Amino acid sequence: MLRFLLNLLWFLLGGFVMGLGWWLAGLVAAITIVGIPWARACFVIGNFSFWPFGYEAMSRRELTGRMDLGTGPLGLVGNVIWFLLAGWWLAIGHLSAAVACFVTIVGIPFGIQHIKLALIALAPIGMQVVPVRR
Repeated sequence: MLRFLLNLLWFLLGGFVMGLGWWLAGLVAAITIVGIPWARACFVIGNFSFWPFGYEAMSRRELTGRMDLGTGPLGLVGNVIWFLLAGWWLAIGHLSAAVACFVTIVGIPFGIQHIKLALIALAPIGMQVVPVRR
């Protein structure tokens, strides 16, 4: 119940806007055809950005114990290209939202989530969203 309440407050107080930012980046990437791998990552992280509580993003290498295209050298190149073209814009958006959230005591958990999403925005290729393990 607490997770649902936090996600609802998150969605209403800024998560919706940042999720749309991720989806917009994904749409632009998909239009270019070459950017389809980045588009897929944007839509996955965008959904995570809409409802982050109860989920976490982790490296697929850490999750599966093996390398794949997104976690190897091509993933690194993809993340560098992503950072230069769109990653830093999304990271700035999340950091700005985090600062606004940290102004109030109630907003601190939301600010922490924005900082986590800002770090993901810098290098989303090779990440997978999974439920939080307890």
